[in-house]
Amino acid sequence: MVEEGKKAPAFILKDQDGKKVSLNDFKGKNVVLYFYPKDNTSGCTKEACNFRDEFPKFGKLKAVILGVSPDSVESHKNFAEKYNLPFTLLSDEKKKVLEKYGVWKEKNMYGRKYIGVERSTFIIDKNGKVQRIFRKVKVADHNKEVMEALKKLK
Repeated sequence: MVEEGKKAPAFILKDQDGKKVSLNDFKGKNVVLYFYPKDNTSGCTKEACNFRDEFPKFGKLKAVILGVSPDSVESHKNFAEKYNLPFTLLSDEKKKVLEKYGVWKEKNMYGRKYIGVERSTFIIDKNGKVQRIFRKVKVADHNKEVMEALKKLK
């Protein structure tokens, strides 16, 4: 299980352009690693657009944003283009990273149980340590919550 204060699990996934991206590529930067259920759904679109709208502020805090879902590279490409997302989306179709970070879970909607992504965000510092974990994220103002946590990093 991923814990605050511990090293973030390493990974390599393909981005929306099909290029391999590793967590190690971002050493020396703060990383906002957010996991979301599905491209082009209302909550996920709102969350992505909130991060997009505040993107320059994240840059000033030397933070990069990485969104991860089990959608395909093609789905991510369409989603990023449709909403003009300036950050990287990573495809985890095999759900290995989702499982590593403990966000691939049993969920319950309207009494129906199913396995899916628990909307979660991990703030990883310049040294690769997890500084903050947000689980069961509520989309409204989550970007502001993340920004406040980033401001507290040294």
